[in-house]
Amino acid sequence: MARKYQLKKEVQTGTSGIDYAKELNEQQYAAVSSQPGPALVIAGAGSGKTRTLTYRVAYLLDQGIDPKNILLLTFTNKAAREMVDRVRELVPRDLSELWAGTFHSIGSRILRRHAEEMGLTRSFSIMDRDDQKSLIKTVIASCDIDTKQRRFPKADVLISIFSLIENTGITLEELLETRYPYFEEWVEEISQVAAGYQAKKMDTNCVDFDDLLILPLKLFQKNQELCSLYQKRFQFVLVDEYQDTNRVQSELIDILARPQLSVMVVGDDAQSIYSWRGADMDHILSFPKRYDGAQVYKIETNYRSVPEVLNLSNAAIRANRKQFTKTLNAARPGGSMIPALIPLEDPRKQADFIAQRILELREEGVQMEEMAVLYRAHHQSLEIQMELTSRGIPFEITSGLRFFEQQHIKDVAAFLRFAVNRRDEVSFKRFCLMLPGIGGVSADKLWREWLKTGLAKEEKPPELFSQVMHQFKVPKKAAKDWEQLCYVLDEMVMGGGEFSRPADMITSVLEGVYREYMQQSFDNFENRQQDIEQLILYAEGFDDILELLEQLSLMSSVDGDPSGSKAERDDEKVTLSSIHQAKGLEWKAVFLIWLTDGMFPNGRILEADDEDMLEEERRLFYVALTRAKNELYLTYPQINPKSYTGDVIQRPSRFLDECPSEMMELWEVTPSW
Repeated sequence: MARKYQLKKEVQTGTSGIDYAKELNEQQYAAVSSQPGPALVIAGAGSGKTRTLTYRVAYLLDQGIDPKNILLLTFTNKAAREMVDRVRELVPRDLSELWAGTFHSIGSRILRRHAEEMGLTRSFSIMDRDDQKSLIKTVIASCDIDTKQRRFPKADVLISIFSLIENTGITLEELLETRYPYFEEWVEEISQVAAGYQAKKMDTNCVDFDDLLILPLKLFQKNQELCSLYQKRFQFVLVDEYQDTNRVQSELIDILARPQLSVMVVGDDAQSIYSWRGADMDHILSFPKRYDGAQVYKIETNYRSVPEVLNLSNAAIRANRKQFTKTLNAARPGGSMIPALIPLEDPRKQADFIAQRILELREEGVQMEEMAVLYRAHHQSLEIQMELTSRGIPFEITSGLRFFEQQHIKDVAAFLRFAVNRRDEVSFKRFCLMLPGIGGVSADKLWREWLKTGLAKEEKPPELFSQVMHQFKVPKKAAKDWEQLCYVLDEMVMGGGEFSRPADMITSVLEGVYREYMQQSFDNFENRQQDIEQLILYAEGFDDILELLEQLSLMSSVDGDPSGSKAERDDEKVTLSSIHQAKGLEWKAVFLIWLTDGMFPNGRILEADDEDMLEEERRLFYVALTRAKNELYLTYPQINPKSYTGDVIQRPSRFLDECPSEMMELWEVTPSW
C-alpha cells in the first residue's frame, strides 16, 4: 500500500477581514461556517439563499481553500456570474481557477477536454433546437417511415420526448403512455428515430444540450481514473437550486462529491415546481438519507415580504405531507394590509378590478414595474391583456407572447380570415402549410388553383368550399387532411352565404383539423388547446365575425400600434407572468388571479386524483404568494361563461379553503352604478 504524504502550504486565514457572524444572521452563519462534509441548506423564499452561497465561497477562501478546489453549480449563467462577482468583492483573490457555472457549461468544459474518450473530437458542435430539428428530420427521412396515413410527431415533439427519457430515466413506452398517449401506435418508429438520432450525432461530431450532462456522466462512469482526478480537484462542491435537479444532474453531483463528500446543496423543497420538465424533488428530500451524517440547516428569516403575506404563505404550504417543515419569519415590521380576497362576478369583472386597482396604486406612488399579475396558465391572462390595452396601461408578458400573437392563435385565425376574405393569400397559404407534404411550392400552386375558380372575388362565400376545392391537386400525403380542411371551411358558412357564429367557427377549426395538428406539432399541446378554448369563450361575446377579426388584429399589436414603438417608449410596465416564470422574482404588489378549482389547481390534476401532483400545485401556490413584498390580491371569478353549456358557477380554489379566513380580508366589489 502506498504511503500517503500531504503537501503543506502557507495558509492565510481571514484575509478578507469579513466578520461573518456580524454580516449574516444566525441561521445563515451556521450554514456558511459549517465544517467540511455533506450539508443541506433549506433556504426559504426571500431568505438570502444567494447571499448564503456567496459567503460560503468567501468563507472557504478565507480558510485557505484554493479557488481551483471549489466547484459552484447553478441553473443560470447570470446567477453564477453574480455570485463570483460578489465573492470577488468580498475576497480580493484571483478567482480565475474557480469553476462556476451552469450544469451545462461545466459539462461542456469537461467534455471539451476529453471528447475523444466519448467518440468525439474537441471541435464538436453544440446544436441548438433548430439544428436538432434539422438533424431529426434527416433521420426520419432515412428511416423510411410511412406517415401518409397517420400523423407522425414533428421534430419539436420528438426533441422533448428524447430529452425527458434521457433526463428522467423513464422508458419510451412509459413516457408515451403517461404524457403522449396519442403517439403510442408509433412506439417502434419513434424508437428507431431515437437510435438513428444518437448515431447521426456521433457521425456528424455534434452534441445537443442534454449530451452536455449525459456524456460527462458516462465519461466518469466509464473512466474511474479520470473521475478520480476531478473528485480530487473539486474538494468542495456547492449547488444552487438543488430542488430543481433532474436524475442526470443529481448523479453528476453524487459522483463528483465522492469520496470526501464535502458537498453543500442549497434549495427549497417548497419551491419545487418543475417536475414536468424532469426535476425530481425526491433528490432534496432524500439527501440526508443518501449522505450519511449530512447536516441540515434551515434559513427561515425572510427579508422580502411583510408578516401578513408570510403568515398566509406558511399556512398555505402546511397541508403538504412531503416537505421539510419550516416557518418563514419576517425581518420587516408588520402593519401593512392583510392579503385581500376578492370574489368577482366573472372574468371581465376580474379584469376591470385589476386594471382599476393598478391605476389606483400608481396614484398612490407604486411604480408599475413594481406590480405583477400572476396566473397558473398563460390563457388565463386573456381578459387582463384586453382590459389593460383598452385602458392604455402598458404591460410586458414574461410567460410568452401576447395572447393573440401566439402561433396557434394565428393559425386558427387564418381559417377565419380566409373564410371572410377569400383574397387573403397569406391566410390561405398559412393553413395549407400545416398539411403534411405541402411546402411553399405546393401552397403556391393551390393558391393559383383557387384564383382560377373566380370565387375569390365573389361578394359572399360559397355555400360549400368543398365542392370546388376537392378538385384541387394536392400531394398524396396531404389528400385526407385536405379533404377534412375543406369540410371545416364548409362548416363556417350557413345557408345563404352567411357566416356561422364566430365561436362555432373556431370550434369547427379546433375539432375538425387543428387539435390533431397540435398533438403532432407541439410538445405543450394541452396548454395550446386551453388557449384556443379560451379564444372560443372570448368569441362568445361576438355575433359578427368581422368584429371579432378586427379585435384580433388590434390586440395582436401594442395598443393598436403594429410597430410596437409605443411599448418601447413606455419605461413603466406592469408584469404579466405565469407563476413558473415568476419564480425568483418579487414585486411590491401582486395580483394572483383565477383562484378556482379547475384553474388553480389545474383541472387535469384534480381529475387524476394524484396527491403528489396536487402537492406540486400547492407549492406553486406558495411560490406565487411569496412573490409579494407589500400587497397581495387574491381574485377569482364566481361565474365562468362556457360555450353551449351556459354559465358555470366556479368553486373557489381549495387552496384558499386551507388558509385561515382571518389571514385574508374579504373585499366586496360593487358595480359602478
